[in-house]
Amino acid sequence: MSALSCKGLTVGYGDGAPVIADFDLDMEEGAVVALLGANGAGKTTLLRTLAGLQPVWSGHVLLDGRDLGRAPAEDRVRAGLALVPEGRSVVVELTVDENLRLGGLWRHRPRARRAAVEEMYALFPALERRRDAAGHTLSGGERQMLALARALLAGPSVLLLDEPSLGLAPQVTAQLLGVLRASAARTGMTVLLAEQNVTSALSVAHRGIVLSLGAVVADRPAADLVADPTLRHAYLGF
Repeated sequence: MSALSCKGLTVGYGDGAPVIADFDLDMEEGAVVALLGANGAGKTTLLRTLAGLQPVWSGHVLLDGRDLGRAPAEDRVRAGLALVPEGRSVVVELTVDENLRLGGLWRHRPRARRAAVEEMYALFPALERRRDAAGHTLSGGERQMLALARALLAGPSVLLLDEPSLGLAPQVTAQLLGVLRASAARTGMTVLLAEQNVTSALSVAHRGIVLSLGAVVADRPAADLVADPTLRHAYLGF
């Protein structure tokens, strides 16, 4: 059974044409899949729909075989799905430590929550050094680390990430994606990673899906996408 799947998913806004049309997806447990495409391809719309933030026009979203296509966002979180949206969303008035404890609030008992927070500090030493710093004082890279760590604290079975490398230095991007790949391998977590940084995304993904105007134009192993110059030049910009 797939960890996450879509069947005939169609999504749009208002009375306009669909942004995502008749989209199918199957992701096995532990897979890291890169969702690629130019601005306007439909990547963010797809992630928001999977997370329950954008209504489904038609089709199905299944998590571990359970149809959640019409379920509210909070039910999807409880079922094991987490979204890290674009923009490094942290609570800027809270400290790093408070943000992390908030991330594990409903899933962990107090003692287990503390242990889970310490595990995140081990994964992200830069956060451990800033644990008492307010969110608004963090650099862009530190905020993205905090957003990812907070999502991991919830122990998701499926993690959705929207442009985690946006505006970050290459070495910070490499660190973030390395932690992401290692966490997926260690826990069996399934990851759908929407990225415009194609090279970085494919370096950690098992598989890549290329979107163009809401339609899938390629769905192949990551190494095959990197090796296909025609596809790279036409849709991936390198």
